[in-house]
Amino acid sequence: MQTMEKHPLIAHFHLPGLFEFYEFYRVFLPLYRTHREFFYDWGDLASIYGSPQDCLWGGGRTSDGVADAHDVLSLVNEFGLSPRLTFSNSLIRAEHLSDKKCNTLCALFKHAGAGIIVHSDALLEYLKDKFPEFYFVSSTTKVLTNFDDFEAELNRDDFKYVVPDFRLNKRFEKLNALSEAQKNKVEFLCNECCDFGCTQRKACYENVSLKNLGGNVADHKCFSQEGAGGYRFSRAMKNPGFISVHDIQEQYLPAGFSNFKIEGRGLGNAILLEFILHYMTKPEHQLEVREEMYLDSMLDLF
Repeated sequence: MQTMEKHPLIAHFHLPGLFEFYEFYRVFLPLYRTHREFFYDWGDLASIYGSPQDCLWGGGRTSDGVADAHDVLSLVNEFGLSPRLTFSNSLIRAEHLSDKKCNTLCALFKHAGAGIIVHSDALLEYLKDKFPEFYFVSSTTKVLTNFDDFEAELNRDDFKYVVPDFRLNKRFEKLNALSEAQKNKVEFLCNECCDFGCTQRKACYENVSLKNLGGNVADHKCFSQEGAGGYRFSRAMKNPGFISVHDIQEQYLPAGFSNFKIEGRGLGNAILLEFILHYMTKPEHQLEVREEMYLDSMLDLF
C-alpha cells in the first residue's frame, strides 16, 4: 500500500500595522487578492497586528495608529484576515483592566476571528473571562531567551501561538526536538534589528509599557552600536537571529514550523513594503508591486 506524503506546510505571515498602516493595506490587500500570481504560493498573509494610538494596554511600541476601528475591522473582514490586537503592556495592574477604550475595542473585535497579543498574566486572565472569543498570542516582549522557559510557555493551554525571543531562532538542536503540537504554536520573529547580545531589551519594552500607561518618562536609551542608527533592514539581515526567505523554505518549513512574524509598527510604510517584497513577493514581480503601490497610494518616501 502506497504511503501518502504529508502535504508541505504553508508559511503564514503575520504583518504589522493593523491601525498604523490602514491606508497602506487599503491599497495593498486588493492588489494581493487580484494578483495572487505576484506572490509566493508557499506563503500567505494570515493576520495583521497592531493597536490604536493612546491605547493603555498597548505594548512593544508606542502606536501612532489613528485609523477608525470600524474601518479596520471592515477591511480585515473583507479579506478574510485575522486581526490581532497588540495588548502586550507588561506593567498592567488591576486598576487598568477597566479601561473603557480597550474594553470597547475588544467588544468590537471579538467576533472577527481575532487574536490578542498579551504579556501580562493579569490581563490574560481578565480577557479569558470577559472575552473568551479571542485566541491569545504570548508576546515576544517577555524576552524568553532561556529555551526551557520558552518550552514551558508553549505548553501553556492559554496560548495558540508563542513568539520567542529572536535569539532562539537558530537553536535548531532544541527547536527540532519539539513535538508537532509545540511546533504549530511557535511564531518566529524574523527581522529583528536589535543587537543580538543586548541585555536591555526587557527594560526597553518596560519603558514603552510605562509610556502607554501615561508615565512621563524619557525614551529608553539604547547603548548598543546596532541601535544608534535606528532600524535598517540591511543590518537586520546580518543579525544572527535573522530568518530569510531561503531559511523559511529550506529549514523552517521542512522542520514543521509555519508561522512567521514581521516586525515594523514603529517604522514607515515604505519599509513595510520592502518587507512584503522580501518575504512574500516573487523576485520577477517585485517591481510591478512597487509600481502599483507607489502609483496608487502616492507613498511619500521623504
